[in-house]
Amino acid sequence: MEDIKLSCNSMLDDDKVFITLALSISKKSKCIKRQVGAVVVKMGRVVSTGYNGPPAGNYNCNKDFFETGCPRTSSNGCSYALHAELNAIVFAYKNNIDLIGVTIYITLSPCIDCAKLIYITGIKKVVFLHKYSEYKKLDKEEGIEFLETFGVTVYNFSTEKIPIL
Repeated sequence: MEDIKLSCNSMLDDDKVFITLALSISKKSKCIKRQVGAVVVKMGRVVSTGYNGPPAGNYNCNKDFFETGCPRTSSNGCSYALHAELNAIVFAYKNNIDLIGVTIYITLSPCIDCAKLIYITGIKKVVFLHKYSEYKKLDKEEGIEFLETFGVTVYNFSTEKIPIL
């Protein structure tokens, strides 16, 4: 991995570190369709991480559904998988970590349901790498629009600003 030079006062450098970490975390996902990672940061420190997949101890898509992926819902979503940001938020709450005012870094922008969860937990900033709407071939970014409507800062971190993993 390319060296990342940091300066103490540069928010962009912090964003680069945490979005790169989210990309690394995404590699833990067993999803055969899309690996997504999330990192929750509070006061410059990682307090939680998550990646997409079924609840712990259940299926692994790359073993149990290796050809087609897990069964689909009526809206064509994964029927067993939890989204990366949901897993990161649940882990934080299970460990009594207050999420008010934190930043979440996600490799894929949040869907509308995850956006609602992000908002109600008090997360104030979302930094994402790729657009959910492009992945799902949707007309608009419902999750981003929801968050911006309710005052959450949303930032699309360009892939040109990160090292190749």
